[in-house]
Amino acid sequence: MQTEEYARLFEHEDRYWWFVGRRRLALRLLEAAIEQGSRVLDLGCGTGAVLAEVSQLYRATGLDRSELALAFSAKRGLRRLVLGDGSRLPFASESFDGVVALDIFEHIEDDRAAFAEAHRVLAPGGALVLSVPAFRWLWGPHDVALMHQRRYRLRQVVAELEAAGFVVEHSSYSVYLLFPVVMLVRLRDKLRRGPAKVDLPPVPDWLNRLLIRVQEWEGRWTARHRLPWGSSVVAVARKPRVR
Repeated sequence: MQTEEYARLFEHEDRYWWFVGRRRLALRLLEAAIEQGSRVLDLGCGTGAVLAEVSQLYRATGLDRSELALAFSAKRGLRRLVLGDGSRLPFASESFDGVVALDIFEHIEDDRAAFAEAHRVLAPGGALVLSVPAFRWLWGPHDVALMHQRRYRLRQVVAELEAAGFVVEHSSYSVYLLFPVVMLVRLRDKLRRGPAKVDLPPVPDWLNRLLIRVQEWEGRWTARHRLPWGSSVVAVARKPRVR
């Protein structure tokens, strides 16, 4: 991620509808997958909004490859922070009961190694909750500014997880209802000139609250059903128990 984007992320992720909706869906999936009080790794914790909420329910550790990101996380009072690379995690095998990785694997050049590492650090029976951006044809300046390596299709995510040794318990596209809006914004961005930057269209407070409610409703559905399209892919994958 470009350096200046961390400050924007820190400023927006607590209240902007897209971040709030993504975070609430991930926590819903995580709570259904593993017991409270378990050991959880926030893989690619960024500026710490997800880690702060996960830490209220779990013994959570945050990892990021950016010292700047970890500095922003520390501003939230978070202390269990580790500098490291997702494709070479600095943890012993079976160190965690859960891993949450929201929009992380698309940043990692060797994403197959990262999936394998997430599997390695999970205890048998542990679960990975992830989200990644969907559909290569949506690629644009937003992805460039965030230093993405790729966007995914649902079947690709499932195949990568299974190749790493996971059993995929649930997978779906997300941001389904608002996908036409996201699609138009991304296509508009492709026509703009100038340096690449993350596009977070400003919305009035009333509309932001409404969009959060829409995402909350959709999140409850997404946690139980597979949606046919959306701007993100979400999945819950389990490391098999050893007999």
